[in-house]
Amino acid sequence: MTDSASRLTEPVSPLTDTFGRRHTYLRIALTERCNLRCTYCMPAGGVDLLPRHHQLTFEEIIRLSGLFARLGVTKIRLTGGEPLVRKDVPALAAALSRLPGVETLAMTTNGLLLDRHLDTLHAAGLRLLNISLDTLQADRFQAITRRPGLEKVIRNVDLTLGAGFDAVKLNCVVMRGVNDDELADFARFGAERDIEVRFIEYMPFGGNGWDHDAFVPYKDMLSTLQSAFPAMHPLNDGPHETAKTWCIPGFRGRLGFITSMSEPFCGGCNRIRLMTDGNLKVCLFGRGETSLRDAMRAGATDDELSILIDLAVTGKKAAHAGMTALATQDDRPMIRIGG
Repeated sequence: MTDSASRLTEPVSPLTDTFGRRHTYLRIALTERCNLRCTYCMPAGGVDLLPRHHQLTFEEIIRLSGLFARLGVTKIRLTGGEPLVRKDVPALAAALSRLPGVETLAMTTNGLLLDRHLDTLHAAGLRLLNISLDTLQADRFQAITRRPGLEKVIRNVDLTLGAGFDAVKLNCVVMRGVNDDELADFARFGAERDIEVRFIEYMPFGGNGWDHDAFVPYKDMLSTLQSAFPAMHPLNDGPHETAKTWCIPGFRGRLGFITSMSEPFCGGCNRIRLMTDGNLKVCLFGRGETSLRDAMRAGATDDELSILIDLAVTGKKAAHAGMTALATQDDRPMIRIGG
């Protein structure tokens, strides 16, 4: 048998698409509800929330997570909406962290409720936290989130840093004329804190009023920061990292840049998303979705669910359509997709 024929008959690893990307990272949106109303995430008029019976139950989430783990997922991140507004999330986290094959359990949160759950989340096995924080100024916080709460978020960030988690990161969506003048302030925020501040390019989603003039590309952010901190230098990033990371000598924290629009990292993507309604989304910006909830509730076996998952993953495109096309694409609001 020739080498080429042999390769054709070799089994393909589960969760591997036609471009050779193996998907080991599952993000699960627990709810579409949120206690903030961030302008880049939620439409001004809000969204009609899913009826309770349309969202995945914890039992369904655990079943699907166990299946994904058997297929090769090693990292699970809990998102929302705001995941901590859903009741009993620490109990779910404990169940997920015990699943064979799950090596890392993480959460993305806006931080407002963290003080109530830090001990129970850590005891449940959750080890990584990303906290969304787009400004260090109280008036801007209220303008961006349409709610007060900056002081509480910062206080909870500091509580988190002493709670034993393996890593804490801040997610900051950068928008021109809104908060782009705070880049150096955020860098200084990490001077005495063991934290990574991640600057995220503004992205177009349904109903978020995306404006190209508000878009700040990675190179512009980097130029601004290098002017303030000439000695900053890049670090070595792994093949599946979404962030380009840099450090500033003498600072405990480091900086990351999520360049989804100006320098996409689709070629190394290993992420898939399970949304609140049980739909599987293999690309953040892709329009295709597969309902695992409906299949489960119709009596699908794990083998049958695996076939649906495989069809979704093998249908993943090489890259997203690009910023210009995405701006006109009809897609879910970010609040419905999950952070």
